[in-house]
Amino acid sequence: MSTSPVRTVDSDLAEEGGSQAVKAQQRLREWILAGELPSGARIAELALVERLGMSRTPIRAALMHLKQEGLLEPLPGGGYAVRTFSEREVADAIELRGTLEGLAARLAAERGVRAALISQARACLDQIDAVLQASALNDNTFSAYVDLNGQFHKQLSEMADSAVLAREIERASSLPFASASGFVGVHVNDAHARDTLVVAQHQHRQVLDAIERREAGRAEALMREHSRIARQNMQVALRDPAASGTPGVQLIRPS
Repeated sequence: MSTSPVRTVDSDLAEEGGSQAVKAQQRLREWILAGELPSGARIAELALVERLGMSRTPIRAALMHLKQEGLLEPLPGGGYAVRTFSEREVADAIELRGTLEGLAARLAAERGVRAALISQARACLDQIDAVLQASALNDNTFSAYVDLNGQFHKQLSEMADSAVLAREIERASSLPFASASGFVGVHVNDAHARDTLVVAQHQHRQVLDAIERREAGRAEALMREHSRIARQNMQVALRDPAASGTPGVQLIRPS
């Protein structure tokens, strides 16, 4: 006799509703970052129902998730509006992420890291080196850099061997514009794009070296300094938002 769990109609519908909510969340996030949903204006549920072709339930779930991400704010009379952010708020979010990643680097150096994880991180950096060998970056190589950069930062988080810290880094990185690649796009059309990324890659190598040598203070300082690149990139993006290549930069209010 089969012992497989019986799927009910309700569980099927719940799964389908969850999938629809994820799709709605992704689409709404794209619209917000592209400026298709203007900041400050009330988001009408009924209009989204018609535009997305979904029921209200997954759309409401998507709106709640985007509020938790910080992209939406609740309105006094109900509903949501797209948020704007001050330059200081974004800078603080980047600083928070850098501080937590610095702590992760320090703990990794103090506690020691499994050889397998060090090898994975080194292999990731080797792949970044291969991407940066080209004299100029195109869309494909730039996209590859962004993916590998995110991968390396995640590996650094794992090196601390702290579920608590990994969770907090993930939470900080999910704040609007605070991720390790949040403002990398400002250089995609820049003649000096490769040079800027080479500097960041050199810092990656130095952090990994400090962790391997168990130099905790150096590892932490290097990682915190590394996060400052994102703040510099933000200032570049704010000088020319239209040409920055950074999704959602129009939501940041220059100070």
